[in-house]
Amino acid sequence: MTLPEGLSLIPITSWQNGHQNFSVNLTKDASFNMRLPFAFSEQEKNYHATTKNFQWLIQHAIDNNVSLRAMGNGWSFSDVAVCNGGIVDTRELRTFFTIGNSFLSPQYLAIGKTAKDLVFSQCGMSILQLNKELEEENGWLRCLRASGASNGQTIAGATSTGTHGAGIHAGAVHDAIVGLHIITGANRHVWLERATYPVASQAFTDWLGAEVFRDDDLFNAAVVSFGSFGFIHGVMLETEPIYLLEKYTAANIPFNDKLKQAINEWKFEALNDLLPFPPESPGRSLYHFEVVVNPHRFATDDADKGVFLKAMYKTPHRTDYTKPAPPAGNFQYGDELLGLIQTILDNIGKKLTQKLVPPLVTKLFPLAFASNEQVTGTIGETFTNTKFRGKAASAAIAIDTADSSRAIEEIVALNAKIPFAGGLALRFVKGTNATLGFTRFEKTCVLEMDGVESASSRKFFNAVWERFEAIGLPYTLHWGKINFNLNETRIRQMYGDTAVNKWLTARNKLLDEVTQKVFTNEFMIRTGLS
Repeated sequence: MTLPEGLSLIPITSWQNGHQNFSVNLTKDASFNMRLPFAFSEQEKNYHATTKNFQWLIQHAIDNNVSLRAMGNGWSFSDVAVCNGGIVDTRELRTFFTIGNSFLSPQYLAIGKTAKDLVFSQCGMSILQLNKELEEENGWLRCLRASGASNGQTIAGATSTGTHGAGIHAGAVHDAIVGLHIITGANRHVWLERATYPVASQAFTDWLGAEVFRDDDLFNAAVVSFGSFGFIHGVMLETEPIYLLEKYTAANIPFNDKLKQAINEWKFEALNDLLPFPPESPGRSLYHFEVVVNPHRFATDDADKGVFLKAMYKTPHRTDYTKPAPPAGNFQYGDELLGLIQTILDNIGKKLTQKLVPPLVTKLFPLAFASNEQVTGTIGETFTNTKFRGKAASAAIAIDTADSSRAIEEIVALNAKIPFAGGLALRFVKGTNATLGFTRFEKTCVLEMDGVESASSRKFFNAVWERFEAIGLPYTLHWGKINFNLNETRIRQMYGDTAVNKWLTARNKLLDEVTQKVFTNEFMIRTGLS
């Protein structure tokens, strides 16, 4: 097989995700590594050649009747973004562009925006690298609006599965995206942006050489589409002037009416006697609010069996602050709850039993969630790089924040019957306009269950989902986390027929029938999204 410059075969016939909770068989000689064809300094030449290489891959897949999916860092716990054909490793595609005002639409400039507000990045750029580029290396003095708890994901992977963070007013990672360059066929590539928020000028789209769609429905469908709309090559992101996050933690907070009011109504001022600052004060605004629950040691109105709080305030950038130290001890994750589970796995390894985990969770919780911690840093310094260790399991449920306290009580009650080898965290996120964005509620509570990968953990997850359905508590599931109960009926119940049909219509408009086969996987067939 003669390959274009910039492509090489990956000699694999199976692949396992980073968290080691599933694997897939692959077609022989169907997986490829992508790299920049020319010297890194030849940015424009590299970008256009890579667009053609993506198109070559689509034609190759059509000719050989195989499916393909782009692969970043393999973070997802579910098979939403993989297939049984081949994977295309895009991690070397990390060109990061500055753009000029001539590439911006008159409408965008008319609202006071400039090229400084935007970055244009290739798909393989990790969140970690983006943070370094924006905050440090090039002196941009800008920040991303939102981040997941850890930042090893590529920008295309993070947006495609709905990575959410806990931006009360910022929304999920994909909510900062204003334009997408997607390779949708062997002879087709498109630029997508919203008609209600046009950003790119004709000079920019002429430079891309792409077919242009300014359409809210198309954009909102494609921005969370888990690799099924084609190869995302470029992402246009809005950023903000650099800011700091001041993090404060507190332990043994009673689960009482004040806490319920805070999380159910987003009236965080109900906790003014516990928080270091009000939600809004001169120079500070509450950015991130999180409640962490040990379901094995929990009671209402009992501080000894209370919850842990984490609050982050957004403040103007300054230089006279102490940068955050690396994570202490064995906790390697920006997401301390998952790091806690990984540490348990490291310590008990193959001798793990379900009976051992709950007391270990209780013992290690105070170490993972230090009380009265105060740390200041940029978003990149706060949400740090990660490494995979052990077989962890993570499921995330999005609910209307009004149901937050009820959801905690229901899960704790289930835990008494089916002990869960893990813990519970609640983050609060502004809702998304993405058609199938799982943070779909106007005020979304993301309820995360992080634990040990095991049959009993999956039994517990399923019991929670079934309980929510039994009591009529609406929910959606994170596309990139454990979601094995998803099927067509549930997805249509979660999002409604109108949203699902809009998403399918958008896919049909952007991909012809033969190309759709290239980007269809078992997950889509199982869930009625093919």
